[in-house]
This record gives sequence, C-alpha cells and structure tokens, in this order.
Amino acid sequence: MARILLLHSAYGLRPAVQAAADRLRTAGHEVHLPDLYDGRVVDTVEEGMAIKEEIGTEELLRRAVAVAVPLLGSGSGGLVYAGFSLGGALAQNLALADEGARGLLLFHGTSDILDEAATGIPVQLHVAEPDPFETEDWLNAWYLRMRRAGAEVEVHRYHGAGHLFTDPGLPDYDADAAALAWAAALDFLTDLDA
Repeated sequence: MARILLLHSAYGLRPAVQAAADRLRTAGHEVHLPDLYDGRVVDTVEEGMAIKEEIGTEELLRRAVAVAVPLLGSGSGGLVYAGFSLGGALAQNLALADEGARGLLLFHGTSDILDEAATGIPVQLHVAEPDPFETEDWLNAWYLRMRRAGAEVEVHRYHGAGHLFTDPGLPDYDADAAALAWAAALDFLTDLDA
C-alpha cells in the first residue's frame, strides 16, 4: 500500500480527480486529495489558468506543502507524490524536495528541474503525443535532467490523445489511453511495494 498525495489540475478538484482517488483507494492505497483552489472548479483551461495566476504558483506550492508536511512522519515509507497536469508539476517539485519520497506519478504534466536536483526515486509519466503543453523538446530535456538527477524514469506516450485524456468530463478524454495509463500506474504503485 502506498500513501499518495494526489494533486488536481488547473481545472480544480473535478469529479474525475475524485474518481481517480477512489480508484487508488480501491486498489488499497491511502490517498490524500487537497483542494488547492478552495472549491473552485472550471470547464476550460483558460479559466483554470486564470485561477492559477490569481493564486500564484508559490501559493499553490505552499498549500500543497501544508498538506504534505503532516503526512511525512506518519505511516511507513515515504509519500508517493502524484498529480494531473498542473498538479503533476506541483507534485514533481514536492517530490524532488522530499528526501524521503517514495515515488512520483505524473499524469499530463511535468516541471522544470534544478541543475542541483538529486533523487533516486522511481518516476512514471503519462503524457499525450503530441501534447501542446509538454512538447517533444521539453520532454526530451525533462527526461535527461530527471535521469541526471538520479531518478528511475518511465515515460508512457499516448499517440493521438488529448492533453487531459484521463478526464471523462473533458473533450481531451480518450478511453483507451486512460485505461492503459491507469493499468500502468497501478502496476507502478504495486512495484513500489515490492
């Protein structure tokens, strides 16, 4: 069983994110699902990015840290940080700052990596191909920097899927890609227990 901090996308804590948390709980994992947008949920990426800009990335990170810190000393093993798009970028920042992190599970999003970053955690990324927010050049650089930091990186690409292909309530949804991503993600989490 993994203890997972799961962070939502720029769309807010949508039903699909709550369903993802339920899916993980059904698989036996402990999931913590903060609402970084104080109840606001939107239907377009433009609205979501406006909220992100209003709150600010630093404040979103602060809110995520405030949820993570009480979890760090509880239970066995470290936290698995996970997130969707913007939530993935935030999760990555938290995981790379936590020496006790157990793993990093990213759906649809990454973040920049500092040159001095060092981690030995397993990382799994699920991303559309192509993805307007995660371009080929960006992903290649991200992969190389993550490997240089010492992470064990696994990337799953989904040709023809939309950016947030795991959310059935959005136009990007791709049922086949979502099923493949969830199967791989659950295997990844099981392997962390091995």
